[in-house]
Amino acid sequence: MRHLTLEQPTSARLIADDDQELAVTVTLRYSSGDPFAVQLLFPAWISLDGKKVTWTFARALLEEGLDTPAGMGNVHIRPYGPAHTAVEFHSPEGIAMIRFDSVALHHFLRRTYRVTEPGREALEPSLDRGLASLLDGA
Repeated sequence: MRHLTLEQPTSARLIADDDQELAVTVTLRYSSGDPFAVQLLFPAWISLDGKKVTWTFARALLEEGLDTPAGMGNVHIRPYGPAHTAVEFHSPEGIAMIRFDSVALHHFLRRTYRVTEPGREALEPSLDRGLASLLDGA
């Protein structure tokens, strides 16, 4: 089975502790091979170790966070004023907050829905991958 991958480069703002903002281009990615997830890809220059960074989380979390604060653990998403959405990434090194235009995130979600409608995701490939990763080395 061939999988379709969508990528959408999107302008965003990294919000620093002192409320300074830094422009960054983040690539939003969705693959029909992992239909429940979305990825945010960050350029190497933004990370502490100088390597590209990819965060993967539930597509449903992105959808929920556009309207109301959502998330637990490493990724939190919430409205940030009337036209923006904040995505917070929690790691042992600290918290990074990225502000996106909500319109860009809505556009990306609509594109993913054209590939895989919510509720029509195939469970079997995701379950197989999840079980394989859990049992790897067992």
